[in-house]
Formats: sequence, C-alpha cells, structure tokens
Amino acid sequence: MASVSSAVARESPQERESHLPGGPDIWVFVLGDMLIFSCYFMAYVFQGRAKYAEVFAQSQPLLSQSLGILNTLLLLTSSLFVALCVAAARVGERRSARRFVELGGACGLGFLALKSFEWSGKLRAGLTIGTNPFFTHYYVMTGVHVLHVLIGLVFLLLIRRELSGPTPPRIRLLEAGGAYWHMVDFLWFLIFALLYLMR
Repeated sequence: MASVSSAVARESPQERESHLPGGPDIWVFVLGDMLIFSCYFMAYVFQGRAKYAEVFAQSQPLLSQSLGILNTLLLLTSSLFVALCVAAARVGERRSARRFVELGGACGLGFLALKSFEWSGKLRAGLTIGTNPFFTHYYVMTGVHVLHVLIGLVFLLLIRRELSGPTPPRIRLLEAGGAYWHMVDFLWFLIFALLYLMR
C-alpha cells in the first residue's frame, strides 16, 4: 500500500490532471440508476412509513443492526480496495492492482454471504415478503441491491481480467468498474439508514 502511495506521488502533473473517471457514459448510467433508487426511497419514506407507521415501528426492530453494520463495513472496505486497485493500475503496478481488486471482490462476496444468512434467518422466523408492508420494502430494496452487487462483481471480474492480460490495462475501463462499485456501496449506505436506523 505504501508503494502505491509513493507511486501516486511520482505522477506527473498531466497524469494528475482532473478528468471524469470512466468517461461520461458510466456516469449517465450511475446517475440514472441512483435517480430510480431515489424515487423508491421517497416512496418508502412518504408512503410506506406515513401510511403504515405502526407496522413499520413494530417491524423495524426485528432487523439486526449488528448485521447491517457488518455489511456496511464490508462494503466500505471493498470500496477502499477498489480505489487502491485503480490508483495502482494508473501508475503501472498491475500486480498490486490485481491483488486489491481480488480483495475488493472477496469483501463483496462476504456481503452476499452475510445477506443470505440474514435473509434465511428472517424466512425461518416466518418473516416473508408478504408478512407486512415493511418486509415487502425490506426484501425488494435489499433484493434489488443484491442484484446490483452481483453486477458489480462481474465488473470486478472484468477488471481482474483486464489486469491479467498481456497488454497494458485500459484505465478508463477500470475507472468505470470502480465508479459502478462505489455507487453500489453508496446505495447500501442509504438502504441501511432507511431500513435499519431511521425511526
């Protein structure tokens, strides 16, 4: 990690010149996806909680904040590793970059394993998507997010493949995959706050 930091410090002013990471296409996609999620978040807050306040108040404590916090830490750590991967690739440290993206992917898999454990516990307790409006929102929101995590892991696999090839990696591709992964992590922070913390 120290070698990555020292290498970044050796970048020329041209290399450090600010640009839109990954190009405009990925950001149009990311912002559009976040807009769709924002509409759903608003529906959860203004329709779900307002209309079913008592149901939400009784159901929300059934979620484990400890599991939610652990999932949040896993995704935070994964984002750090993916950012370090891109930084290492920019300065030609492909071996370090590959190791970082593998660690980021491992954290993503850990998130999925923990979410599966959480879901299975809820289902065994009889809390299904049809139990009440809160758990409908819970399963839909976390389910769609899990789908995004799976897509993000495909991006990370593509990054690893790019770093393993015989030619220099395309930095824009790495940045695009990183931008998507960071969006997935950011969406989880919002979901965690809405479902697990907001009363």
